[in-house]
Amino acid sequence: MNTPAAPIVCIGGLNIDRKLRLLARALPASSNPCESHETPGGVVRNVAENLARLGLPVALVAAVGDDAGGRMLLEQAAQVGIDTRAVIRLRRHASDSYTAVLAADGNLELGLAAMPLVESLNPWALEASKALRASAALVVADGNLPTDAWPLLLAEARGSGRPLVCVAVSEAKMERLPERLDGLHLLILNAGELSTVAAEPAAAFAALHARGVARVLVSEGARGLLLSEPGREPRHWPAPEVDVVDVTGAGDALSAGICAALLRDRDDFDAAARLGLDLAALTLQTEDSVHPDLDPSFLKER
Repeated sequence: MNTPAAPIVCIGGLNIDRKLRLLARALPASSNPCESHETPGGVVRNVAENLARLGLPVALVAAVGDDAGGRMLLEQAAQVGIDTRAVIRLRRHASDSYTAVLAADGNLELGLAAMPLVESLNPWALEASKALRASAALVVADGNLPTDAWPLLLAEARGSGRPLVCVAVSEAKMERLPERLDGLHLLILNAGELSTVAAEPAAAFAALHARGVARVLVSEGARGLLLSEPGREPRHWPAPEVDVVDVTGAGDALSAGICAALLRDRDDFDAAARLGLDLAALTLQTEDSVHPDLDPSFLKER
């Protein structure tokens, strides 16, 4: 895959991921022994790191505090090749954090998101990175963004024809998406997030397309991916079978692989689904939110 000159601009969550893995079955209202692991995180930040490790040019639009955590996040991003010049530094604030409590088998028991700083990414703040977005090959935004940020991004996508991809982050934050989504090239979400739109997948797909979403791609975990496009039967791709070490970050890797493939052909969703599934499978086999050994050879091999 040829590296494009224009960057992929990633907008949304930038935080510290704290993972607490239980050593046995959880006992409510009691002290539970666990292992702890801390890494840089945030859905769109994880997408950006995956893309940077694949050798693609990536710029991040996000917000951090002026604390030790914020400095660590910026330094690590720079080390892996992410352009952080558009990251907002907020004085006298602690950086956002996400704590995942994992069962002994690696599956998520409880997620705790303390992310007030991402709320600062309102239309006024996003004006500072307008030129950066105008130069982008692709814009990726996550569902952490406040609702009032979306009309600006959608209007830019409609006006420029530049693909805009939204990566959902949780069922609770699905309500942040505005009613009208005209201009959204692709919405990536999981089955739980889809169910907040309608109980039945077919009804949820129809509702999202009626709101203006061009394509909806649903991760069904070990069952694979399902793509809905208006006027077509949903398409399915099975997921590779792997031994799961930790599920955290796998969905973000899936989104990164999809976006990397869409740089070559924005409408080749077969290639996008396969690359996304392969990258997610690799990430499931590490405790890190992004696989530390990922490099450009991953794309060359595919």
